[in-house]
Formats: sequence, C-alpha cells, structure tokens
Amino acid sequence: MATQRNAHAPDLGREIKELRRRLDAAERAPESLNKFDRYPTAEWAAIGRGPVGGNAWSSCGISDVTGLVYDRVETKFITSNMIQGQREAEVRLAAFRHYGNAQKECVSASSALRIHGSTSPGAIGTGILRWVHGIPFGWDYADGTATYTLELQHRYLVGPTPPAVNRVQVFGMWKMENDPAAQGGGGIETDAGNGKWAVYQSGNNRSAIGYVTIPSTNTDDGSYGISTMHYCAGLPEDRIPEAGPAGWAWYIGGTSSWGDAGNVNDPFVG
Repeated sequence: MATQRNAHAPDLGREIKELRRRLDAAERAPESLNKFDRYPTAEWAAIGRGPVGGNAWSSCGISDVTGLVYDRVETKFITSNMIQGQREAEVRLAAFRHYGNAQKECVSASSALRIHGSTSPGAIGTGILRWVHGIPFGWDYADGTATYTLELQHRYLVGPTPPAVNRVQVFGMWKMENDPAAQGGGGIETDAGNGKWAVYQSGNNRSAIGYVTIPSTNTDDGSYGISTMHYCAGLPEDRIPEAGPAGWAWYIGGTSSWGDAGNVNDPFVG
C-alpha cells in the first residue's frame, strides 16, 4: 500500500482544546427561566431616511443581545411613503460581533426582504421579521471583549424620487420686498361689454405683472420612512417555528418579495 507523503498529522491538542471550550460554553449557557428574551424597545415612528454610504446597509435599530438565551428572534417595524417604482427598500436582520477597539464584524445575516410598497403616497406599512440569528455562544466572554448586537438594517432598492413640483401661482403685480412700491399703484379695469378684465399700472416705477409662485411648505425630499426596531424578542422554537437562517417575513401595506440571500460580506455603515 502506498504511503501518503506530506500529510499533516491531526492536531489532537487543538481539537481537544476546542472541544473543551465548547463544553465549557455549553455548561455556562443560561437557564431558560423566561419564556422569551426581551431587548430594548424604541419609539414606533417611521422616520424619513435617505441613502447612506453609497447605499450600503444602514442600521435603523440596534439591540445589544449579548447573553441571549434563544436563537430565534422577532422584530417589528413600520414604514411610510414606500411607493412602487419611486422609493422602495431592502430590509434585513444582521448580527454583529464587537471588539474592544470599536471595530465590528458581521457574523450572520438574513435574506433581504424587498419592500415595493403601495401605489398610494403616504401609505403606512407594517412588517415582522423572524430569524435564527446564528450568533455563536452569545453568552461566552472567552476573550473578555466581545459583545453582540442585532441590527435592523435597510438600504434603497429604488429611489429616492422627490415628488413632482406643483406649487400654487397667483396672477398679479409683484416686486422684491426691498424695492420701492410702484408709483401710482395699480388696479383692475373691466370691459362691461365683453366681461373681460385687465390689470394696469401707472407711474414711472412700475412693478412686474404676472404669475407669482407661492412658496411651498412641503418638505418631502423623496425618502421613505422606516421605524427603529420596535422591539426584539428572543423566542423558543415552539413560539416561532417558521424562523430560519434565511428569515421569515410578513408585511402589509403594499407588496414585498425576497431578494438576495444573507451575505456577511456586504458593505455596511458602521
């Protein structure tokens, strides 16, 4: 029988050390004293959000989940002004491991939920994401520095598209506020025979006559709105059996579909 050359013998010491670490972590796992884990709640208000960082993933809600018990999580969010073909979003859940030097890495991510929205401007939508987070030993402080966060992230799929400008205009005399008023003023003459009217001015310092645009108070810049993470609850399998590594979602207030699979190497805004 031929002898295999250049083969490396198994590093039994390293394998035993890793097995021991896993056993220690399992022994330190928290007891499931509660029916679910509860993470910080935030105000449930859909805040307008524009593109960030060249349309990289941007977090709109963050929860510290270090020490979690369950590997299945649920979060809720609401949206506003998701308009088909004008302002559409992708939303996902992602888990991050943080280091003591203010750096973090993405350790797992759900698939991207594409929210196409409604055909009606101003429509409100409600979404739920359920996911198996895949955080390895969230309670394990072996290196003394790592913590974990769960982040609700979004990025633009379409848009933002500002609404068409259509401001009110008034026909009449106008001038700049720092210019003197027209000499002789102005008025309206009517043609009694034909029912017509005309605006006239007299004097030498005449102001312009025409359509004056009334400034608009509309502050809609074309962005959609999405809330922060309303809450994030870690739940056992019997409560949310549909959760999985790819994610499960429910959305009303418009149409939605699934996009790309979770990718921890996607660029994100730290």
